[in-house]
Amino acid sequence: MTDLAADLAADLELALDLARRADAVSLDRFRAVDLEVSTKPDRTPVTDADQAVERVIREGLAAARADDGILGEEFGTAAGSGAGTRRQWIIDPIDGTANFLRGMPVWGTLIALAIDGEPVVGVVSAPALQQRWWGARGLGAFTRRTGGHPDQDARRLQVSGVRDLADASISYNSLPGWHDAGRLDELVSLTRAAWRSRAIGDMWSYMLVAEGVIDVAGEFDLQPYDMAALQPIVEEAGGRFSSVDGEPGPWHGSALATNGLLHDAVLAIVARNRHDEP
Repeated sequence: MTDLAADLAADLELALDLARRADAVSLDRFRAVDLEVSTKPDRTPVTDADQAVERVIREGLAAARADDGILGEEFGTAAGSGAGTRRQWIIDPIDGTANFLRGMPVWGTLIALAIDGEPVVGVVSAPALQQRWWGARGLGAFTRRTGGHPDQDARRLQVSGVRDLADASISYNSLPGWHDAGRLDELVSLTRAAWRSRAIGDMWSYMLVAEGVIDVAGEFDLQPYDMAALQPIVEEAGGRFSSVDGEPGPWHGSALATNGLLHDAVLAIVARNRHDEP
């Protein structure tokens, strides 16, 4: 194992430990009758659980990776120092807060490590679904059942081998998101080209791409903390991850994850540059 791989393995183990701690906090508040809900300036909901989970993760990082930078949804950015300026942990304490506060189990904690702006470690933990997914650059991607009857062994993730959109299953999250981005016609074209289309939403659709259960997932109106943890898992499972316009990384406000085989075909339908050509 190279030095970088060994370092990433240690970072991944830390992220998994932080996810376990986060799960204990979030599950304790899930469906709690005294859950506190407020509205942020961007009109999105936030609960006391979102804030408590991020605090627990930040406390763990302060103890184990004090020099590293942090970007979190609830408490913003903390700059790194020394070698840690190249390393940034990116946290979404509860992805799917709207589901969480309504008692729907599709939500999870997202923890990523980016080095020089490139996500290289990702953990997605969905305790109400009793499943966790993880991956790190060069180390593969895996999943395991958690909860009361956890898997003893992790299962390696592998995207599907579907090569034709006519045989593909896609998830688009929400029609309003595509409409607001001016891409509703493109989405309709994509759904007509595909075998099945569903609005699964949030982190779960991307993990289903990594599992090979569906073949394409995409949406708009995203922040880096919504996407950074997803990218290493999808890519280490053999897939591709970009913006809806084909730009690399989680920095462009949208996400498109595929099994890799279908990526160019999907971009040909939905990417903006296709429609800007004279």
